[in-house]
Amino acid sequence: MINPRSQYNFILLLLVFFSFEGHSQEYWNNIVKKPSSLGLENGFIEVKTSEFNLKLVKTSQTVAGLYPVADANFDFTPGERLEIRDKDSLYHLGDLNLTLKNTQGDWVNYSSAYKRKPVEKLSVKGNVLMASDMTNTFPEELPVNIKRYYEEDNGNLILRFVLKNTSDAPLEIGALGVPMIFNNILEGKSLDEAHADNVFFDPYIGMDAGYLEVKHLSGKGSALLVLPEENMPFEAYRPLLGDPTRRSIVFEGFHEWMSLSKAYAVNQWKGVQQWNKPTSILLKPDEEKDFAVKFVLAKSIKNVQQSLIDHKMPTAVGVPGYVLPKNVNGQLFIKNSSKIKNIAVEPQGAISIEKKQQLKSGYVAYQVNGQQWGRARITIDYEDGKQQTINYKIIKSEAEVIADFGHFLTTEQWFDNEEDPFNRNPSVISYDYEAKKQVTQDSRAWIAGLSDEGGAGSWLAAMMKQYVQPDKEEIDKLSEFVHKTLWGTIQYAEGENKYGVKKSVFYYEPDSMPKGTYNDTINYKTWAAWNHKHANDPGRSYNYPHVTAAYWVMYRLARYHTGLVENKPWDWYLKQAYHTAIAMTELAPYYAQFGQMEGTVFLNVLKDLKREGINDLAENLEFKMKERADHWKSLNYPFGSEMPWDSTGQEEVFMWSDYFGYTEKAAITLNAVLAYMPTMPHWAYNGNARRYWDFLYGGKLSRVERQIHHYGSALNAIPVLKAYQNSPDDFHLLKVGYGGLLGGISNITKDGFGPAAFHSFPQTLEIDYLSGDYGSGFFGYAINSTSYLTKTADFGWVSFGGNIKSNKDKVEMMLTTAAKNKVFIAPEGLLITLDAGSINKVGYNEKEKEVRLYLNPKNDYTPTAFLQSNKNVNLPFKMDNGAYKIPLSEKESEIVIKL
Repeated sequence: MINPRSQYNFILLLLVFFSFEGHSQEYWNNIVKKPSSLGLENGFIEVKTSEFNLKLVKTSQTVAGLYPVADANFDFTPGERLEIRDKDSLYHLGDLNLTLKNTQGDWVNYSSAYKRKPVEKLSVKGNVLMASDMTNTFPEELPVNIKRYYEEDNGNLILRFVLKNTSDAPLEIGALGVPMIFNNILEGKSLDEAHADNVFFDPYIGMDAGYLEVKHLSGKGSALLVLPEENMPFEAYRPLLGDPTRRSIVFEGFHEWMSLSKAYAVNQWKGVQQWNKPTSILLKPDEEKDFAVKFVLAKSIKNVQQSLIDHKMPTAVGVPGYVLPKNVNGQLFIKNSSKIKNIAVEPQGAISIEKKQQLKSGYVAYQVNGQQWGRARITIDYEDGKQQTINYKIIKSEAEVIADFGHFLTTEQWFDNEEDPFNRNPSVISYDYEAKKQVTQDSRAWIAGLSDEGGAGSWLAAMMKQYVQPDKEEIDKLSEFVHKTLWGTIQYAEGENKYGVKKSVFYYEPDSMPKGTYNDTINYKTWAAWNHKHANDPGRSYNYPHVTAAYWVMYRLARYHTGLVENKPWDWYLKQAYHTAIAMTELAPYYAQFGQMEGTVFLNVLKDLKREGINDLAENLEFKMKERADHWKSLNYPFGSEMPWDSTGQEEVFMWSDYFGYTEKAAITLNAVLAYMPTMPHWAYNGNARRYWDFLYGGKLSRVERQIHHYGSALNAIPVLKAYQNSPDDFHLLKVGYGGLLGGISNITKDGFGPAAFHSFPQTLEIDYLSGDYGSGFFGYAINSTSYLTKTADFGWVSFGGNIKSNKDKVEMMLTTAAKNKVFIAPEGLLITLDAGSINKVGYNEKEKEVRLYLNPKNDYTPTAFLQSNKNVNLPFKMDNGAYKIPLSEKESEIVIKL
């Protein structure tokens, strides 16, 4: 039975949901009232290939359904809503958008969706399944004839448009886009229904090598790939904001594949650096040109790369990915049936690229090194005329990035105002990078209130930074924060709510505060401007992992280092972490039934309680967490949250399912993660776990938009990389997980500011200027940062998080991560973790089954290394707290592990 507090939170959840969903329903009502124009009353046409069943609206010849033959009841398109979406301006697969330059030199937009008219059916022959002259559905003044063909190609489906200039003058086409309309409308669906019916899609905006992959939410079954067939390089990916299907927390929105984009680049996107060079073409009088895409099926998500190869697509694999620290010798493996003609880099000199060798697997190996901080693009021209682009993000070394980040947080974001009426002093507070100032007021109470993801994000990140890279000066400040602001202000220190975490310490209650407390330029007349009572409520479970993580880091610093933490003994912090975790289940039981972002910290606390022999607390925490895991085990898709669908709960659900041996539920969870977390040759989308509404809650530029490396990337990397450690032969998992891991720090600015995320809309393509909820993602990076050494059939020895040298059976890896405290040797399934100390390099002899660790010298705060392993290893050192206690010296220490 839900208690009153949980009941209140559930009502608030509904208010949040319906604040968007109600508008969405209103949009549907408005759409329903509009006259139908698609011609559904005239029936449908069904055609088949050996791979697809294609259903077309007879009057418009737009796609009403696209079904794989092997799963004939599954529709990749939103055909289930066709009777609602049969109005003007609602896009369907088969539509076309054009921008042409008129005689006055202005760009004019045209679309087959704006005002529907019946198309003219054409006769078909050969491999043509259905054809029409669709010119009639465009405005009469259109100086182009457009024919559309649905064709079969070895069981695959081709959508072709043939454009002919019917004017007597050359015609410049400045934009050409094919709307990619697939069923990602989650509105009104339960989680079970959404995972059964809906899809996610991700773009590789890579010109002739580009593609769109469309996947079941469940991650199971075949994946639909949209490939360039003729004159359709994937140049840009434009959101179709004019489609009245309302974007909301249950609908990310539709996009179009653009092969030409110059008209937008000089107008709507002016001044914005695009992923590819915007182009246009000139069509002479009476000249015809074909534009075609192909639809093919990959057997599974993990089979996408092989499917691309099978379809003669240029294929690239980057190691460690496409976020490239300057001190890393990156590797790029290219495979194509046509030879490489030329490779260019923009900006010039931003990346150095050197050919290394032709591999037996057919790949050509290159070494890539980042030379210039920021975005960079590699353009590969092939002899067959195809062009491929690979977008990289060059960053400083991880150690420098994290040091800059910690400094920015504890200086520019350090709030030290003793007269603050909300008792936020001292703390690390939210920051507006555009205004270059701290955010002490916001209409969203949590942003300025040090809680929720959007308000706790900055101090959480500052705490987690110390786990990666301890700094005594920063820790002293954060210790003050923990004892003055966290304990007793953000978190209740006494009373019936003891250990409970408030929703916000900032609130809007002008009648009870001195005049002038609130900025009168801020609109506080919203549901998000909580009053004091609402802000004090401890019923939101998602706030508890942030606090638990802070205590857990302080415990680790106090337990394994000397002189870094002096306020309290280490066990005080560990017990605080425990009590906070338990309080979540007691004071926030409704939301605690869901997986929590950063919920992995509860598992870490449990493991440390067991290692310390604090068995009574460990048993109780394990019991409470098993109750939650048993609940998830009973559900088909246990990924609920405050939102109808979310990508935050999967992290904790997987980790506890894996811990308790619920292998089936762990597999279901992992597959769901892989459905929304792709790997592809583009830094923005590689390992980018889908998030698209949190700019509303934690951003400065507020809109529904696919977020580039929001906190979901690094958080979801936790289960993916844990799954890889469980199955080290699955290279796909390593590519996805590490993409998310480095994606988690890719948006940190050159001077150390951590933004909420990066905006994907082509009119922006820039970071959001609010710090927002970035800290949750940094948690994922911090606890998951590991160097991986593996050997693959295609590429030989490769490393993620290190630079390697190999000679037959011997390989050496210099670690390049910021922490340098974890190494995973994939051929042995061996994970080495240092609770204190760091590793300079590791050597592995595959034949002798020997690992050599070279530990860095001691420093003032770390005289001893604590080494633990996931396997039994025998070392000549004493054990302490489940780890080997290794005295460090003034010089590098060599540790030999025989396997």
